[in-house]
Amino acid sequence: MSLSVAVAGASGYAGGEVLRLLSAHPEFEVTTVTAFQNAGQRLIDTQPHLRSLAQLELKPTDAAGLADHDVVFLALPHGKSGELAAGLPADTLVIDCGADHRLTDEDAWRQFYGGEFFGAWTYGLPELVLADGGTQRSALVGATRIAVPGCNATAITLGLAPGIRAGVIGGGDLVSVLAVGPSGAGKSLRTELLASEILGSASAYGVGGVHRHNPEILQNLRRSGGVDMSISFTPVIVPMSRGILATSTARLKPGVSTAAVREAWERAYADEPFVHLLPEGQYPRTADTVGANTCLIGLAIDEAAGRVVVVSALDNLVKGTAGAAIQSANIALGFAETTGLSVDGVAP
Repeated sequence: MSLSVAVAGASGYAGGEVLRLLSAHPEFEVTTVTAFQNAGQRLIDTQPHLRSLAQLELKPTDAAGLADHDVVFLALPHGKSGELAAGLPADTLVIDCGADHRLTDEDAWRQFYGGEFFGAWTYGLPELVLADGGTQRSALVGATRIAVPGCNATAITLGLAPGIRAGVIGGGDLVSVLAVGPSGAGKSLRTELLASEILGSASAYGVGGVHRHNPEILQNLRRSGGVDMSISFTPVIVPMSRGILATSTARLKPGVSTAAVREAWERAYADEPFVHLLPEGQYPRTADTVGANTCLIGLAIDEAAGRVVVVSALDNLVKGTAGAAIQSANIALGFAETTGLSVDGVAP
Protein backbone atom coordinates (compact mmCIF):
# COMPACT_ATOMS: atom_id res chain seq x y z
CA MET A 1 0.00 0.00 0.00
CA SER A 2 1.41 3.38 -1.04
CA LEU A 3 2.14 6.04 1.55
CA SER A 4 0.18 9.29 1.20
CA VAL A 5 2.37 12.31 0.45
CA ALA A 6 1.83 16.05 0.59
CA VAL A 7 4.18 18.60 -0.97
CA ALA A 8 4.07 22.18 0.32
CA GLY A 9 5.49 24.81 -1.99
CA ALA A 10 4.58 22.70 -5.00
CA SER A 11 4.55 25.59 -7.47
CA GLY A 12 8.28 26.38 -7.06
CA TYR A 13 11.33 24.80 -8.65
CA ALA A 14 12.26 22.65 -5.65
CA GLY A 15 8.69 21.56 -5.07
CA GLY A 16 8.27 20.77 -8.75
CA GLU A 17 11.37 18.62 -8.76
CA VAL A 18 10.22 16.75 -5.66
CA LEU A 19 6.96 16.03 -7.48
CA ARG A 20 8.72 14.92 -10.66
CA LEU A 21 10.71 12.33 -8.73
CA LEU A 22 7.77 11.26 -6.58
CA SER A 23 5.61 10.66 -9.65
CA ALA A 24 7.72 7.60 -10.50
CA HIS A 25 8.25 6.38 -6.93
CA PRO A 26 6.54 3.02 -6.32
CA GLU A 27 6.01 3.52 -2.58
CA PHE A 28 4.59 7.06 -2.54
CA GLU A 29 1.31 8.53 -3.78
CA VAL A 30 1.06 12.31 -3.99
CA THR A 31 -2.41 13.22 -2.76
CA THR A 32 -2.00 16.89 -1.78
CA VAL A 33 -0.05 19.82 -3.21
CA THR A 34 -0.06 23.29 -1.66
CA ALA A 35 1.11 26.79 -2.43
CA PHE A 36 0.78 30.32 -1.11
CA GLN A 37 0.13 32.82 -3.92
CA ASN A 38 -0.82 30.10 -6.41
CA ALA A 39 -3.34 28.33 -4.18
CA GLY A 40 -6.54 27.59 -6.08
CA GLN A 41 -4.80 26.99 -9.40
CA ARG A 42 -4.35 23.63 -11.07
CA LEU A 43 -0.87 22.19 -10.51
CA ILE A 44 -0.50 21.70 -14.25
CA ASP A 45 -0.85 25.46 -14.79
CA THR A 46 2.22 26.17 -12.66
CA GLN A 47 4.16 22.97 -13.44
CA PRO A 48 3.16 22.15 -17.04
CA HIS A 49 5.82 19.44 -17.34
CA LEU A 50 4.14 17.30 -14.64
CA ARG A 51 1.51 15.73 -16.87
CA SER A 52 1.05 12.65 -14.68
CA LEU A 53 -0.12 14.86 -11.79
CA ALA A 54 -2.47 17.04 -13.85
CA GLN A 55 -5.46 16.07 -11.70
CA LEU A 56 -4.11 17.88 -8.62
CA GLU A 57 -5.14 21.35 -7.50
CA LEU A 58 -2.95 23.59 -5.34
CA LYS A 59 -4.44 23.96 -1.87
CA PRO A 60 -3.60 26.65 0.69
CA THR A 61 -0.47 25.94 2.72
CA ASP A 62 -1.38 25.30 6.33
CA ALA A 63 -0.75 22.62 8.92
CA ALA A 64 -4.34 21.39 8.91
CA GLY A 65 -4.21 20.57 5.21
CA LEU A 66 -0.87 18.74 5.55
CA ALA A 67 -1.40 16.86 8.79
CA ASP A 68 -3.33 13.83 7.51
CA HIS A 69 -0.47 12.36 5.44
CA ASP A 70 2.24 9.78 5.99
CA VAL A 71 4.97 11.95 4.50
CA VAL A 72 5.20 15.73 4.04
CA PHE A 73 7.82 17.49 1.92
CA LEU A 74 8.29 21.20 2.64
CA ALA A 75 9.76 23.24 -0.23
CA LEU A 76 9.33 26.69 1.27
CA PRO A 77 11.36 29.88 1.82
CA HIS A 78 13.35 30.03 5.05
CA GLY A 79 11.22 30.97 8.02
CA LYS A 80 8.12 29.25 6.65
CA SER A 81 8.95 25.58 7.26
CA GLY A 82 9.66 26.02 10.96
CA GLU A 83 6.29 27.67 11.60
CA LEU A 84 4.41 25.01 9.65
CA ALA A 85 6.21 21.94 11.00
CA ALA A 86 5.30 22.80 14.60
CA GLY A 87 1.68 21.99 13.77
CA LEU A 88 2.32 18.56 12.19
CA PRO A 89 1.98 15.23 14.06
CA ALA A 90 5.16 13.90 15.64
CA ASP A 91 4.89 10.57 13.83
CA THR A 92 4.56 12.11 10.35
CA LEU A 93 7.77 11.99 8.34
CA VAL A 94 8.54 15.63 7.51
CA ILE A 95 11.35 16.51 5.13
CA ASP A 96 12.33 20.19 4.97
CA CYS A 97 13.98 21.17 1.69
CA GLY A 98 14.56 24.68 3.05
CA ALA A 99 17.06 26.05 5.52
CA ASP A 100 15.05 26.25 8.74
CA HIS A 101 16.41 23.09 10.40
CA ARG A 102 19.94 22.67 9.01
CA LEU A 103 22.03 24.59 11.53
CA THR A 104 22.81 23.45 15.06
CA ASP A 105 24.26 26.83 16.11
CA GLU A 106 21.63 29.42 16.97
CA ASP A 107 24.14 32.27 16.73
CA ALA A 108 25.07 31.20 13.19
CA TRP A 109 21.39 31.10 12.27
CA ARG A 110 20.81 34.61 13.54
CA GLN A 111 23.93 35.92 11.79
CA PHE A 112 23.22 34.40 8.36
CA TYR A 113 19.41 34.10 8.30
CA GLY A 114 17.78 36.01 11.13
CA GLY A 115 14.36 35.49 12.62
CA GLU A 116 13.24 32.67 14.88
CA PHE A 117 15.58 29.70 15.35
CA PHE A 118 13.66 26.46 14.98
CA GLY A 119 16.37 23.98 15.98
CA ALA A 120 18.23 21.34 14.00
CA TRP A 121 16.68 18.22 12.51
CA THR A 122 18.45 15.06 11.34
CA TYR A 123 20.69 16.16 8.50
CA GLY A 124 19.78 14.61 5.15
CA LEU A 125 23.15 13.98 3.54
CA PRO A 126 23.59 10.20 3.79
CA GLU A 127 27.08 10.20 2.26
CA LEU A 128 28.55 12.70 4.73
CA VAL A 129 31.57 10.92 6.17
CA LEU A 130 31.92 11.27 9.92
CA ALA A 131 35.03 11.45 12.06
CA ASP A 132 34.18 8.17 13.80
CA GLY A 133 34.42 6.26 10.51
CA GLY A 134 30.69 6.05 9.82
CA THR A 135 28.37 8.12 7.67
CA GLN A 136 25.31 10.26 8.28
CA ARG A 137 23.20 7.47 6.75
CA SER A 138 22.84 5.66 10.08
CA ALA A 139 21.28 8.71 11.73
CA LEU A 140 18.54 8.82 9.10
CA VAL A 141 17.17 5.36 9.83
CA GLY A 142 13.77 5.80 11.49
CA ALA A 143 14.02 9.60 11.56
CA THR A 144 10.75 11.56 11.44
CA ARG A 145 12.22 15.04 10.92
CA ILE A 146 14.86 15.54 8.19
CA ALA A 147 16.62 18.72 7.03
CA VAL A 148 17.78 18.58 3.41
CA PRO A 149 21.20 20.23 2.87
CA GLY A 150 21.76 23.36 0.83
CA CYS A 151 22.83 22.62 -2.74
CA ASN A 152 26.12 24.53 -2.55
CA ALA A 153 26.85 22.96 0.82
CA THR A 154 26.30 19.50 -0.69
CA ALA A 155 28.70 20.11 -3.57
CA ILE A 156 31.48 21.44 -1.33
CA THR A 157 30.95 18.98 1.51
CA LEU A 158 31.02 15.90 -0.71
CA GLY A 159 34.10 17.29 -2.41
CA LEU A 160 36.18 17.99 0.69
CA ALA A 161 34.93 15.81 3.55
CA PRO A 162 36.84 12.61 2.65
CA GLY A 163 40.16 14.47 2.75
CA ILE A 164 39.30 16.08 6.08
CA ARG A 165 38.36 12.77 7.66
CA ALA A 166 41.45 10.99 6.33
CA GLY A 167 43.73 13.80 7.54
CA VAL A 168 45.35 14.33 4.13
CA ILE A 169 44.27 17.97 3.82
CA GLY A 170 44.17 20.80 6.30
CA GLY A 171 40.94 22.54 7.23
CA GLY A 172 42.25 26.04 7.82
CA ASP A 173 42.70 27.29 4.25
CA LEU A 174 39.81 25.94 2.19
CA VAL A 175 38.78 27.77 -0.97
CA SER A 176 35.82 26.97 -3.20
CA VAL A 177 34.47 28.71 -6.28
CA LEU A 178 31.18 27.47 -7.70
CA ALA A 179 29.51 27.93 -11.07
CA VAL A 180 25.80 27.85 -10.22
CA GLY A 181 22.62 27.81 -12.29
CA PRO A 182 20.00 30.43 -11.35
CA SER A 183 17.28 27.87 -10.56
CA GLY A 184 18.87 27.63 -7.12
CA ALA A 185 17.41 31.07 -6.38
CA GLY A 186 13.85 29.86 -6.99
CA LYS A 187 11.11 31.27 -9.22
CA SER A 188 10.95 34.73 -7.70
CA LEU A 189 11.08 37.57 -10.25
CA ARG A 190 14.41 39.32 -9.75
CA THR A 191 16.07 41.56 -12.30
CA GLU A 192 19.52 40.02 -11.89
CA LEU A 193 18.10 36.57 -12.74
CA LEU A 194 16.33 37.55 -15.96
CA ALA A 195 17.59 35.75 -19.05
CA SER A 196 18.63 39.06 -20.63
CA GLU A 197 20.85 39.73 -17.60
CA ILE A 198 22.59 36.35 -17.30
CA LEU A 199 22.88 35.08 -20.88
CA GLY A 200 26.43 35.60 -22.09
CA SER A 201 27.55 36.66 -18.61
CA ALA A 202 28.80 35.37 -15.27
CA SER A 203 28.52 37.21 -11.97
CA ALA A 204 29.61 36.47 -8.42
CA TYR A 205 27.26 36.84 -5.47
CA GLY A 206 27.44 36.20 -1.74
CA VAL A 207 31.07 37.36 -1.87
CA GLY A 208 33.21 37.81 1.22
CA GLY A 209 31.92 35.06 3.48
CA VAL A 210 28.32 36.24 3.63
CA HIS A 211 26.58 33.42 1.75
CA ARG A 212 24.12 31.56 3.96
CA HIS A 213 25.63 28.15 3.23
CA ASN A 214 28.95 29.10 4.88
CA PRO A 215 28.10 27.95 8.42
CA GLU A 216 26.47 24.78 7.10
CA ILE A 217 29.60 23.80 5.17
CA LEU A 218 31.80 24.34 8.23
CA GLN A 219 29.33 22.46 10.42
CA ASN A 220 29.55 19.47 8.06
CA LEU A 221 33.33 19.45 7.80
CA ARG A 222 33.70 19.65 11.57
CA ARG A 223 31.59 16.51 11.79
CA SER A 224 34.09 14.91 9.41
CA GLY A 225 36.87 15.69 11.87
CA GLY A 226 37.90 19.19 10.86
CA VAL A 227 39.41 21.53 13.43
CA ASP A 228 40.31 25.23 13.18
CA MET A 229 38.16 25.38 10.07
CA SER A 230 37.92 28.27 7.63
CA ILE A 231 36.61 28.49 4.09
CA SER A 232 36.44 31.18 1.44
CA PHE A 233 33.43 30.25 -0.68
CA THR A 234 32.31 32.23 -3.73
CA PRO A 235 29.34 31.22 -5.90
CA VAL A 236 29.09 32.55 -9.47
CA ILE A 237 25.84 32.65 -11.44
CA VAL A 238 26.37 31.27 -14.95
CA PRO A 239 23.92 30.88 -17.86
CA MET A 240 22.79 27.29 -17.33
CA SER A 241 19.34 26.71 -15.88
CA ARG A 242 20.46 24.07 -13.39
CA GLY A 243 23.66 22.59 -12.07
CA ILE A 244 26.65 23.31 -9.82
CA LEU A 245 30.32 22.88 -10.63
CA ALA A 246 32.35 23.38 -7.45
CA THR A 247 36.13 23.72 -7.64
CA SER A 248 37.42 23.33 -4.09
CA THR A 249 41.05 23.41 -2.99
CA ALA A 250 42.80 22.66 0.29
CA ARG A 251 46.38 22.57 1.53
CA LEU A 252 48.00 19.16 1.24
CA LYS A 253 49.43 18.07 4.58
CA PRO A 254 53.20 17.56 4.66
CA GLY A 255 54.42 14.11 3.67
CA VAL A 256 51.10 12.95 2.22
CA SER A 257 51.49 10.98 -1.01
CA THR A 258 49.38 11.21 -4.13
CA ALA A 259 48.26 7.64 -3.56
CA ALA A 260 47.09 8.44 -0.03
CA VAL A 261 45.03 11.37 -1.31
CA ARG A 262 43.22 9.32 -3.90
CA GLU A 263 42.73 6.46 -1.46
CA ALA A 264 40.87 8.78 0.95
CA TRP A 265 38.19 9.59 -1.64
CA GLU A 266 38.06 6.05 -3.01
CA ARG A 267 37.50 4.66 0.48
CA ALA A 268 34.77 7.19 1.21
CA TYR A 269 32.73 6.64 -1.95
CA ALA A 270 33.56 3.14 -3.19
CA ASP A 271 30.14 1.76 -2.25
CA GLU A 272 28.03 4.89 -2.66
CA PRO A 273 25.29 4.59 -5.30
CA PHE A 274 25.09 8.32 -6.00
CA VAL A 275 28.57 9.76 -5.39
CA HIS A 276 31.12 8.69 -8.00
CA LEU A 277 34.84 9.40 -8.03
CA LEU A 278 35.96 9.64 -11.66
CA PRO A 279 39.13 7.93 -12.93
CA GLU A 280 42.39 9.78 -12.48
CA GLY A 281 42.71 12.66 -14.94
CA GLN A 282 38.96 12.96 -15.54
CA TYR A 283 36.79 15.82 -14.29
CA PRO A 284 33.00 16.12 -14.24
CA ARG A 285 30.62 18.23 -16.29
CA THR A 286 27.35 19.55 -14.93
CA ALA A 287 25.63 18.34 -18.10
CA ASP A 288 26.25 14.73 -17.07
CA THR A 289 24.28 15.18 -13.85
CA VAL A 290 21.16 16.91 -15.16
CA GLY A 291 18.10 15.05 -13.92
CA ALA A 292 20.19 12.51 -11.99
CA ASN A 293 20.70 12.09 -8.26
CA THR A 294 24.46 11.96 -8.71
CA CYS A 295 27.47 13.91 -7.55
CA LEU A 296 30.47 13.34 -9.82
CA ILE A 297 33.93 14.12 -8.46
CA GLY A 298 37.32 14.66 -10.07
CA LEU A 299 40.52 14.83 -8.03
CA ALA A 300 44.01 16.26 -8.64
CA ILE A 301 47.07 17.51 -6.78
CA ASP A 302 48.61 20.85 -7.67
CA GLU A 303 52.15 20.03 -6.60
CA ALA A 304 53.51 23.52 -7.22
CA ALA A 305 50.91 25.06 -4.93
CA GLY A 306 50.86 22.16 -2.46
CA ARG A 307 47.10 21.89 -2.76
CA VAL A 308 44.51 19.23 -3.46
CA VAL A 309 41.96 20.25 -6.10
CA VAL A 310 38.50 18.66 -6.04
CA VAL A 311 35.94 19.32 -8.77
CA SER A 312 32.40 18.23 -7.93
CA ALA A 313 29.34 18.47 -10.16
CA LEU A 314 25.67 17.92 -9.38
CA ASP A 315 22.18 19.00 -10.38
CA ASN A 316 21.21 21.56 -7.75
CA LEU A 317 17.54 20.59 -8.00
CA VAL A 318 18.10 16.82 -7.77
CA LYS A 319 21.11 15.72 -5.70
CA GLY A 320 21.22 19.28 -4.38
CA THR A 321 17.60 19.26 -3.18
CA ALA A 322 14.76 16.95 -4.25
CA GLY A 323 16.80 13.81 -4.84
CA ALA A 324 18.49 14.18 -1.46
CA ALA A 325 15.06 14.61 0.13
CA ILE A 326 13.69 11.41 -1.39
CA GLN A 327 16.92 9.48 -0.79
CA SER A 328 16.76 10.44 2.88
CA ALA A 329 13.05 9.58 3.08
CA ASN A 330 13.79 6.14 1.61
CA ILE A 331 16.36 5.49 4.32
CA ALA A 332 14.12 6.78 7.10
CA LEU A 333 11.26 4.52 6.02
CA GLY A 334 13.35 1.40 5.39
CA PHE A 335 13.00 1.37 1.59
CA ALA A 336 15.95 0.66 -0.67
CA GLU A 337 17.91 3.90 -0.75
CA THR A 338 17.87 4.11 -4.54
CA THR A 339 14.10 3.67 -4.94
CA GLY A 340 12.64 6.17 -7.39
CA LEU A 341 16.04 7.74 -8.09
CA SER A 342 18.26 7.51 -11.15
CA VAL A 343 21.98 7.84 -11.79
CA ASP A 344 21.31 8.52 -15.47
CA GLY A 345 21.35 12.11 -16.63
CA VAL A 346 19.79 13.69 -19.72
CA ALA A 347 21.80 14.36 -22.87
CA PRO A 348 22.44 16.37 -24.92
